[in-house]
Amino acid sequence: MKKINMGFNKIKKNPFVLQSLKTMFLRIIGVVTLFGFSLFLTHNYDPRIIGQFDFIQKILLVLSSICILGTDQSILYFTGILKSTNETEKLKAIYQRIISLILILSLVVLILFFFFGKSIIHFFFNDNNTYRLVLKAVVVLFFYSLTLFNTETIRALGRVYMAELFRNIFKYVSVIFGAIVLFYSHQEIYLIDTFLIGFIVLAIITTGIVIWILKKEGFVSSNISDSSLFSYSFIASKSYPMAVSNLAIFLMMTLDVVFLKKFKGDEIVAYYSIAMKLVSILFLINNSVFISVSLKIAQQFTDNNKIALLSTMKQSSRIIFVITLPIVVVVCFYSESILHFFGPNYIQAKQALLILMVGQLLASLFGITTIYLNMTGRQRIFQVVLISAVFLNFILNFILIPIYSLTGAAIAFVSSLLFWNIITAFIVYKKDKLLIIMH
Repeated sequence: MKKINMGFNKIKKNPFVLQSLKTMFLRIIGVVTLFGFSLFLTHNYDPRIIGQFDFIQKILLVLSSICILGTDQSILYFTGILKSTNETEKLKAIYQRIISLILILSLVVLILFFFFGKSIIHFFFNDNNTYRLVLKAVVVLFFYSLTLFNTETIRALGRVYMAELFRNIFKYVSVIFGAIVLFYSHQEIYLIDTFLIGFIVLAIITTGIVIWILKKEGFVSSNISDSSLFSYSFIASKSYPMAVSNLAIFLMMTLDVVFLKKFKGDEIVAYYSIAMKLVSILFLINNSVFISVSLKIAQQFTDNNKIALLSTMKQSSRIIFVITLPIVVVVCFYSESILHFFGPNYIQAKQALLILMVGQLLASLFGITTIYLNMTGRQRIFQVVLISAVFLNFILNFILIPIYSLTGAAIAFVSSLLFWNIITAFIVYKKDKLLIIMH
């Protein structure tokens, strides 16, 4: 008992570990919410509707990464600069400019889709229904993008746990309530519409919260020209490198779903998406540690404190691996039972789930090499690695999915994941002589 109390006291005194655990706890609640919703859908909705729903979610991730242009991450950077120079009153002007930028890019995507979307989608999918689904998503794209940006702005303004609640829980509330109403009124076909409309409401709510925080904390500029340093071109130049990385990652999470829909249909997308949701438990572990450690790495690298830097990297790697290992073991041993819990047809994803789980465990050995490159001025190197991984992912999905279906998609994803982790670990070792692989 004394050892347990000592352990808790150590955690309380270590702000890095404490914040990681709190963030992880909120994300676990989000995952539990997502799984509860997924169970409701798989037991009450046609797999084809679920597959279309998952497909639209992935399409929105890719398109929103273009419209947000990395500003959801750069707002943290801009806030840090203004706080260090005691010019936080300029934040409102920067926030307004970023929203204008997101609106312009959303309109550009909408216009381009009206001109070229129908022919491209018909050529690739040979399915008019897919065009109508994507059209709805593109129309709501600005509100979806604004919600994501506002969530990270709330985080930048110091409301970390509020941001986590919006990111992991609140964004599902409207679609969960809507899905229940639709089921009992026998109108399940409107599930995607309910999901999309929810983001219009979320965009309004999160915008109101951001404005309230800005006024409360005094982050308000009386004149937008006061922030002339943060011009549209400056914001874009600082943000787009982050956008490239996000777009590449989201493409790798989307290409498998797109090719499965094309070659195997919406039902198979639904089965594969459940496997990916189970793997998302491991993603949240990584992301929780990433968020907590990123600023610390940047500071230690700037101070050229290699001893502290290496210690931080190894500590982060151990946390990720130690938490990942038992989850992978449990899921692998009980994979069939877990998938059957969602419905008997979902057992088809068993082999894909095993491949994804083992692949993520191997990737966890490489710790936070990707974050290290981003936080130490090597974003462009990381972008080249990610773009190469996307091309590899595209080729493997195109070749493997028509032959191996779900298993092929899992092999393509894991191969790309390990490719970028191995390459980044090698680069970190060559550049800074840091061996970050878990050992």
